Formats: sequence, C-alpha cells, structure tokens
Amino acid sequence: MIKSYKIADTAFAIDSLYEEVHELCKEYQCDEPIEFTIKTTKSDIDYERQRSAQTDVKEGHPIRDFPDSYLETLSVYRHLCERLIDKGILLFHGSVIAEDGVAYLFTAKSGTGKSTHTRLWREHFGERAVMINDDKPLLKIADSGVTVYGTPYDGKHRISTNTSAPLKAICMLYRGEENQIRQVTKSEAYPMLLQQTHRPMNGAKMQTVFTLLDKMCEHLKIYHLDCNMDPDAAIIAYQGMNTEESK
Repeated sequence: MIKSYKIADTAFAIDSLYEEVHELCKEYQCDEPIEFTIKTTKSDIDYERQRSAQTDVKEGHPIRDFPDSYLETLSVYRHLCERLIDKGILLFHGSVIAEDGVAYLFTAKSGTGKSTHTRLWREHFGERAVMINDDKPLLKIADSGVTVYGTPYDGKHRISTNTSAPLKAICMLYRGEENQIRQVTKSEAYPMLLQQTHRPMNGAKMQTVFTLLDKMCEHLKIYHLDCNMDPDAAIIAYQGMNTEESK
C-alpha cells in the first residue's frame, strides 16, 4: 500500500507491507508531488528486530517480541532520517515545546524526566505553550538558524503537533535536589548531543552529521539544567534561557 506524506517540509511516499505505519502518519498525509518513496521489505523488519534485541541485551532487559507491523514503522523512520541528512535535517531525541512560537528542546537519558518537565511548562504557560514533539523531533539546520518540526514519532505519551518553530536553545536535563541552570560550552555538550542524534552507518553521512552538529552549535545556546521536577523548574529553565546575562 502506498500513501504520500509531508514531514519536515519534505513530501515523500511510503510503500509498506502493513497498515500500521499509515495509521501512525495519517496527520501528515499530503497530495503534493513527492521527492522519493520509502519501500520496506521483510529484511528491513528483520534488521529492526535484531537491533531491538541487541539494545535489550545491552541494557540488561528481557528481549522483547514486537510485531512486524510495529517494527516496520521504525524502519520507515530510519530510512526517512537517512534521506533527510542530505537536506540538513537531523533526528534528535528530546522533548520540544514552543512558548509564544519559540521552541526549546530538552534532552536527557531515558527516564530522566523530559516529558515531565515539558508538562510543567504547559501547566505554567497554559495556551502560550504548544508541544511540538515529545520524543523524536526533526531539526533543520541551515545558515539562517535551526527549525524544529513535529513528527508522528512522538513517544509513549503520543504528544505532538504537525507544526514547526525556530529553535532557540537545547537544554540537557539532569535530576538534582535544587533547580539550577547554566550555559555550557560546545565541548561540554558535544558528547550528549552526539549521543542523542541519529547516527547513520554510512561514513559519508556520518561526516555530514558532524558538520551539521557543528553548525547547530553556532546558532544555539546550550544549557545544563539540574531539576527536582517541582513546578518552579519550568520557571527557572525559561528564565535561564531568556536572560541576556547568559552568554
């Protein structure tokens, strides 16, 4: 089955074996001329199953058995992200929220509380705050700046919107007893940024990823936030990323 979609200003088609990926992406359907088609095969699904099992073993968890239809959704996004690298677009793991049309991305190790923190923003700012994506947004890195896009791949809470916004800052989230934020250097942030970015197997594409990350660091300020998940954490984070003294 073949249907067309538009994600991160890129129109493409998905030629799938199962319906699940089309149900997942239904809010992004389009009827525009497509740039390319992603066609999945059984070997793509087997590859995703192998990667999932390797991750479970590495993290010390029992190996999970996912249905082929779900694994196909992962394969489609992997193929899409590989294609988008050449357009200056990176998959970045994090929770992104826009306040008054300006986006902030919170990234952290799994289980740290990214989704909880952006929920605090929504509770504090109300209608001024809009979730763009709660798990796997796409970042377009250009000479003029960085734009973040919502995607249908939005985590277990399924929180996202088919929108985009200029990205102002990336905040690395850590658990702490007190809420405090500080700006960090590129060298301090780089290991986390690289870890949270999709890293292709192709060497040439990986070199492009390095180039894009370098450009991204030229445009954005990057912060380290220790937080205890009290409501004040959202206020301190916002103020810290909007203070002229943060150099």
